[in-house]
Amino acid sequence: MEFYASCPEGFESALADELKRLGLSHVRRLKGRAAFEGELEEGYRACLWSRLASRVFVVLGRFEAQNADELYDSVYDIAWESIVRPGATIAITARGVTEQLRNTRFSALRAKDALCDRLAETTGRRADVDAADPDVHLLLSLRQRRASISLDLSGDPLFKRLPPAATRAGEGTHVLRPDYAALVLAQVDWTALCERKLTADDYENEALPTLIDASCAGGGLLLEAVNILTDRAPGAARERWGFEGWQLHDAALWEQLLAEARERETATRERQARIVAVDVDPAARKTAERMVKCAGYKRFVDFCAAKPATVLDHADAVAGAAVVADTTETPLSLMHDAMTLVGELRHAPELAAAPVAALTRDGLMARALHAEPARSIAVMPNNEEATIEVWPSLDHAAAAFEAATSADVEEQTADAQDEAADTPMPEPAATLDLGDGKPLPVLIPESEQFANRLRKNARLRRKWAKREGVSCYRVYDADLPDYSAAIDLYEGCPQTPGRWLVIAEYAAPKTIDPALAQARMLDILAIAPRILDVPAEHVHAKARMRSRGGSQYGKQGAGKGGSGERANIARRRLPLIEEGGLTFAVNFDDYLDVGIFLDHRVTRNLVREHAKQARRFLNLFAYTGTATCYAADGGVEETVTVDLSNTYLDWAERNMRQNGFVGPQHHFVRDDVLAWIRDQRQTRNRWDLIFVDPPTFSNSSKMGRRTWDVQRDHVELLAGVSRLLAQGGHAIFSCNLRGFRPETRKLARAGVVLEDITAQTIPEDFARNQKVHHCYIVRRLPIEDAMAEVGFSAEEIAERTEELRNPEARKPRTAVPAHAQAGDRGPRGDGKPTCAGKPKKKKFYASKPKGK
Repeated sequence: MEFYASCPEGFESALADELKRLGLSHVRRLKGRAAFEGELEEGYRACLWSRLASRVFVVLGRFEAQNADELYDSVYDIAWESIVRPGATIAITARGVTEQLRNTRFSALRAKDALCDRLAETTGRRADVDAADPDVHLLLSLRQRRASISLDLSGDPLFKRLPPAATRAGEGTHVLRPDYAALVLAQVDWTALCERKLTADDYENEALPTLIDASCAGGGLLLEAVNILTDRAPGAARERWGFEGWQLHDAALWEQLLAEARERETATRERQARIVAVDVDPAARKTAERMVKCAGYKRFVDFCAAKPATVLDHADAVAGAAVVADTTETPLSLMHDAMTLVGELRHAPELAAAPVAALTRDGLMARALHAEPARSIAVMPNNEEATIEVWPSLDHAAAAFEAATSADVEEQTADAQDEAADTPMPEPAATLDLGDGKPLPVLIPESEQFANRLRKNARLRRKWAKREGVSCYRVYDADLPDYSAAIDLYEGCPQTPGRWLVIAEYAAPKTIDPALAQARMLDILAIAPRILDVPAEHVHAKARMRSRGGSQYGKQGAGKGGSGERANIARRRLPLIEEGGLTFAVNFDDYLDVGIFLDHRVTRNLVREHAKQARRFLNLFAYTGTATCYAADGGVEETVTVDLSNTYLDWAERNMRQNGFVGPQHHFVRDDVLAWIRDQRQTRNRWDLIFVDPPTFSNSSKMGRRTWDVQRDHVELLAGVSRLLAQGGHAIFSCNLRGFRPETRKLARAGVVLEDITAQTIPEDFARNQKVHHCYIVRRLPIEDAMAEVGFSAEEIAERTEELRNPEARKPRTAVPAHAQAGDRGPRGDGKPTCAGKPKKKKFYASKPKGK
């Protein structure tokens, strides 16, 4: 019989080796598969024992299939009555195309018709189709003019073998798929270590084969390592197989192979080995511990702290060892620590004989280990690019290097020379002396320049902050172009004492090697907490992309605020910080921004000063309501806070309550700001002071078909805002678009003038970036005065005045842009015409009830 085992790309070589070790014959490595030949027993063995295969197929036929009729005839000629068990359901999947068969669904349908017609002709009954859960799953492969049809012996993919309890325990977390885990373990030959016979010296020294998982993530590597240690057949626990609907299935033979597998597992009960698991991410380690416990493997795995000395103490004496790691889901802020741990373990004398295999996305492990990998395998776990990198043991590398540089190099065999060339000796590790007596390993030697600059900045900022009474400030802002990041320091108030760092990486230009930029960022993440005296668990890494998509306040990741976030924001325990005598809650985990914009520190104080002469205050695009708190502290009688997000409104309400500003005079409105402004223009509600800080861009689904672009839409926004100002009132408008250019002439035609106050609102700690935001005082003047102020000629002013007096004299307007049409809901914002006559009184503000 002709069989093949399919696999993900990158697995082919390891899969072919595995099939050979299973005793299968005529094994050939092909793209995405490994073919072999044999009897039924060989197919069963592949299903039962392969850890790397995704599925196992038996080829039922090969034939010409240039067109639909030829395909039908060839499939019909196969004796399906001797293949498909009577009453079994079927499904056919097609892959590939030919010159005339271009649609895989049509090809599969044509093959299904032929099969069913054959069964109807020979048995008098057509097979039922069950595409979701068939008894017999067939795969039709088309290429050029040829086709083949194969039966899937596996049923469900073979990698679906995690214990059910562990599967439930790992829901919603990263757990490495078993076949990927098996591939990583194959690179360090964990199976051979487990099968190693212990010597008398090993027993005397209590030395055991040892596996160290230096980044255990969700526990996927650990589960597979235990299965290999116990010699548990990967398919032994499976209850249903694809071959059960096959007429040639031999149930007695299958039961015999299962019995052999149980005997093998029983025979290895005395097998001894150590598996030590660590992770620099406490949450990942906790998940791994839960997974191992639920799988019933707790006695096999020893979890310990992620410190080299502790790991070596738990590993004890080793009789052969290997180090593995899965850093694909390690948080960026902890990546440097993870890689440093792997590097220190590899260089430990106790593990000199241990090879290292790491599944990583960034290719930076070579810098941490100071040696290029002996081999790399490109893989796609979770459909994301990653690499398995493998380093030989230091003993092996040293021997190869010595052989390559010996005087007898001419006499070496070609194989020895090739091996030596592939295993260079590691370079000495680069370290920094930060003055605390603990050398810090770094990936880039030039990172010392960054350390020196940050140390200088920290000293100067500390003095300035103490003088100004500031506890949260920017310490570093891409002072060195190669180290392009912003570092903000937050100090908690007495209720939640502590220090936190937010390190935001600016997107590197396309001309910069991504791996080099990533290495620099990891060095920043390692150096900054040491110099600024912040614990590693309080360091939060963000990535700032200079792009237009998404919202200003977009989520950084699932974080801790996923489900039930809005319900919890009011009572969730969050760090509290102080600014300007007020207290604010901040969230370092869930969003790119933490709940307060430090560059607006001066602007918020300006709001408070202006609020001392105001009675009613309006905050639009309010975010977490910090400006509202400042206005209330300035003494306004009434505040209205408007934002489209329920979560941020709840957060704003929490901030107000935290500072003692409660009562019916403080309103919180959930609405689309532009629509809400149109509503309020039809009422008598007016405000003495308005603060407007819109996002640069937003395409929130809550806005319907409309999008928001501050450059495109600011004229419409500010014209509307000016109509909500009370007599003598003004607005403060701010935006963070670096290249923002106000349309002063268009605004003047609407009677709106701007006073640029940007320079006086940039705090000292943001002085390096004068474009961090733009800020303006917005006033409404008679249109003639506004146009004159920005330089319109007398003729232009007269023409505009005539347009307003005589609407029929207005010049024809161009078509309204599609984006405006999509968002335009009429003057009331709801598509209904405005009632003529006197504006309506409206003492309540929400055009939509909050939370609906």
